[in-house]
Amino acid sequence: MKRNEKERLVAELKDKLEGASALYYTDFTGLNVKKMTDLRRRFRKAGVEYVVIKNTLALRAVNESGLTGERLRGPTGIVVGKDAVAAAKVLTDFAREFEQKPEIKGGMLDGKSIDTAQVKKLASLPSREQMLAELGAGMQSPIASLIGAMNGLMGMFAGALEALRTQREGA
Repeated sequence: MKRNEKERLVAELKDKLEGASALYYTDFTGLNVKKMTDLRRRFRKAGVEYVVIKNTLALRAVNESGLTGERLRGPTGIVVGKDAVAAAKVLTDFAREFEQKPEIKGGMLDGKSIDTAQVKKLASLPSREQMLAELGAGMQSPIASLIGAMNGLMGMFAGALEALRTQREGA
């Protein structure tokens, strides 16, 4: 590869990294073309990108984007995503299906280095939409209880007025 092609690849990866919140390193050894295509399809569906690039070029792009990259060894694929949980879920689910391949080497989350165990913890978190739904339900519950209590009070007040009316009519 010529120098200007390498510089272009580094610049493209740098641009992708600047817009991402999560970056995971994987070892894709043992994956055939069919499995790799399936993995890339799943990542695209989740809005995540999977890049295979030479380690020296990847490290240069990571360092140029203001992050401190760890030394990469062996064949490395880089998962770049805006949604850290979605990217980790796709990666760990695929690895669980296909004998722990690709192997997760570690990564970076919001500029901080994370290890394999932390990537797997991220994958176990609920999705953003699910968390927002739970938050909305949690906020709605006290309001619904207050409305129910107010309706009960109004019903009791109406019942008391009705009793007073019947008492006065009878007198």
